[in-house]
Amino acid sequence: MNQQFALRLMDTHAGGDVSRIVLGGTYDLPGDTVRARMTHLRDEADDLRRLLLEEPYGIPEMSVDLIVASNDPRMVAGYIIMEVMGYPIYSGSNTICTATAVLEAGLIEKQEGQQRFMLESPAGPVDIVAQIDNGVVRSITCAGLPSYIDTLDARVDVPGIGLVDYHVAYSGGFYALVDAAALGFALVPDEERQLAETAHAIVTAIRDERRFAHYSLGDVGPLSFLHFMGPTETVGPGYYRSRSATYVHPGVICRSTTGTGTSARLALMNQRGEIVPGDRLETVSLRDTRFVGEFTGRDRVDGHNVVENTITGRAYVIAESQIIANTDDPMLSHLSLDAIVAPR
Repeated sequence: MNQQFALRLMDTHAGGDVSRIVLGGTYDLPGDTVRARMTHLRDEADDLRRLLLEEPYGIPEMSVDLIVASNDPRMVAGYIIMEVMGYPIYSGSNTICTATAVLEAGLIEKQEGQQRFMLESPAGPVDIVAQIDNGVVRSITCAGLPSYIDTLDARVDVPGIGLVDYHVAYSGGFYALVDAAALGFALVPDEERQLAETAHAIVTAIRDERRFAHYSLGDVGPLSFLHFMGPTETVGPGYYRSRSATYVHPGVICRSTTGTGTSARLALMNQRGEIVPGDRLETVSLRDTRFVGEFTGRDRVDGHNVVENTITGRAYVIAESQIIANTDDPMLSHLSLDAIVAPR
């Protein structure tokens, strides 16, 4: 017998990266924290992620953010980030999109000017500052995760490419940072496919040689991301700009520069003594969309120079919809949704 499931969605994008916000239609998840709820979803009900990121409903370049309850009374809501590679504990673009959706969907009432509230990500509480003018969410500033350089000035032999110099940062995931010009890239749209292929080869070569662990969190997964760095120009006192491109998955270069990629770049600039607290870096994508990272403070933890930072960007609502999933649809026969999605 056919059964139907329905999900209420708000599609958004920040810098071109589409984040599909799930506002309703799922059961409550067990767990005292959003991180625990994320773990349950990942281990027991991953078919929700697959439903919304695979054909016929989604594509690998998208992300999904599931709004969940938070047990912390300071939080407006919690959110779980789902991407084709799994469940990152934090993402700047997803946070910007989720914060915008929370306001646009009426989970909290908009207030003119600067509006402050908190969300709970799998990485923990996130401070949000929304700039609202005439009822329009003009920008979201969110706290980036404390970021640091794990590896400075390393080199790897990449099959088909040769020796590649790189650094490794942690900013919510481990990032390889490479100089785009040294690899022959100008960071323009026509290079997107080659950038993805080159990044995949470099990430694979590094992963074949090394594993990385966070100084306090331990194993947070393998090196997954790569950030191509363009030349840095000085725009004004303490304000810098650089073209950038971020690889996240085989074949996928993000439309935006990504918040975590921008945070990783701030960590490298700090490590090199190129910036001081209060300085900002504007990263510019292949599509000329922009995020601004601000270096807000530094700390020294377990031998690492840790950078506190914020990321500012704008998200746009591009659709509000309801997805209907039919259990007798042959495209969905490999999925089991009754553990997480409520029947229609």
